[in-house]
Amino acid sequence: MVIYMDILTIASQKGGAGKSTLAGHLAVEAERRSAGPVAVVDTDPQGSLSSWWNERTAETPAFAAVEVGQLPTHMTAVRRQGINLVIIDTPPALIDTIKAAIAVADLVLIPVKPSPHDLRAIAVVIEMAEQAGKSFCFVVNGATARSRIALEARDALAQHGPVAPEILHQRIDFATSMIDGRTVGELNPQSRSAQEIASLWNYVREQLRKEKG
Repeated sequence: MVIYMDILTIASQKGGAGKSTLAGHLAVEAERRSAGPVAVVDTDPQGSLSSWWNERTAETPAFAAVEVGQLPTHMTAVRRQGINLVIIDTPPALIDTIKAAIAVADLVLIPVKPSPHDLRAIAVVIEMAEQAGKSFCFVVNGATARSRIALEARDALAQHGPVAPEILHQRIDFATSMIDGRTVGELNPQSRSAQEIASLWNYVREQLRKEKG
């Protein structure tokens, strides 16, 4: 029997783009929406996603410890364990690690803060994804509420590839939920932040389905 597994790599060359927060939140949302079992992978030496997972009391998502140099082998092993979705968090600046995580991905999600510096930084990850023949999409993350620049950033990104329609905004609940291993949806399912994550998952899920044909 062929076991299918989706791999979502969250990548950005810049630090502070919110990769670890998105990885944890999307993993929990995917489990909540019956897309599991889900496993998260932390390839960032800083270990933010690992620290978040270690604080969790919930049994899901799973955590898959890997060696970056053996990612393809480890992903095969994870698939055989019955995992349906793997979400890989990547470090900023460590190009070889980002390339390795992109190489095993079905889809690359590129979070971008609405600033000129962040918009300029997308070229490196786009090039890596294209060289690896991988599909990618963007999400505007960490936006200030009701800011024109967030809409402008989404329009600018659309010139380079698909963009999630939902803009994620900078709110304190994203940070506070990560401290004790939870997510905004677990803290307050009715919050605007939780709704944004749910919308982003809907979009990511559709993009992954397109990759599977």
